Amino acid sequence: MGEEEDVEIRPTHVILVDRCPECGGTNLVSDPDTGEVICNSCGLVVQESIMDKGPEWRAFTQEEKKSRSRVGIPISFSVHDKGLSTSIDKIDRDALGRKLPLDSRLQMWRLKKWQIRSRVHSSIDRNLAQAMTEIDRLSDNLAIPLAVKEKAALIYRKALEQGFVRGRSIAAIAAAALYAACRLSGTPRNLKEISEASLVSRKDIARCYRLLLRELNLTMPIVDPSIYISKIAEKANLPGHVQTLALKILNEVRQKRISAGKDPVGLAAAALYIAAHLAGEKRTQKEVADAAGVTEVTVRNRYKTLKKQLKIEIPD
Repeated sequence: MGEEEDVEIRPTHVILVDRCPECGGTNLVSDPDTGEVICNSCGLVVQESIMDKGPEWRAFTQEEKKSRSRVGIPISFSVHDKGLSTSIDKIDRDALGRKLPLDSRLQMWRLKKWQIRSRVHSSIDRNLAQAMTEIDRLSDNLAIPLAVKEKAALIYRKALEQGFVRGRSIAAIAAAALYAACRLSGTPRNLKEISEASLVSRKDIARCYRLLLRELNLTMPIVDPSIYISKIAEKANLPGHVQTLALKILNEVRQKRISAGKDPVGLAAAALYIAAHLAGEKRTQKEVADAAGVTEVTVRNRYKTLKKQLKIEIPD
């Protein structure tokens, strides 16, 4: 029995692969309720009082688990310090809900002031704080998913590390990084929408976007026009069966390679315009163009091309 000390004991909830010192069996199991490691062949208790590295509380639902958890937020690139710093709340009460005396409140206010100063103490931190705030604001205005916002923050951090932000507008680089993240993830947000939500002109955002592509070696995927169908159809108040028909038209366009060099938003708008007429849900070219955010001439030209190449007969 003196060989028990040579058995490697790992944290609880882990099935061991060591041999039993009594029978030589390898079928060892851990019991988290009793804190023991037991041989399943002969029943020998190999180890007692094993360490439990889990929480000291129990939770029976996901909501209860979240409410009892005392861990911080995960690391986030969209926070200038990645969320690793602490924060002092504005609440001036203790753990029992009693109001703090004046001396303690003044002390906490001073600590909060210096804690904020310590979080942003260098020019890079101030730059990141301003940029992450701008990316967060744009993401909220445009309903950008969290994963896309994180990707935009990572692109901005790479640009800052390589010195491309120096001497340029922080807001322009932040907007360009968000647009690049949308393009990489296939999120249907165009440059015009980001420019309208930002405080920077479309021309400046486009210039910074080309800079990011060139300097960071970003390879953008080919935009699929079908990702804009639901967005345009919602604004034009078109039903679901029209969207399905438009997707079939775009699938045929893709197979015949007609979309090469064409604006994907214009193609999606033209496909919806044709599908609406085929389904009896007539919309004018101006209505579809306004919903897509393109000119009426673009919809007309793409409509003529699709009608000719696909040999579609549209009823009067």
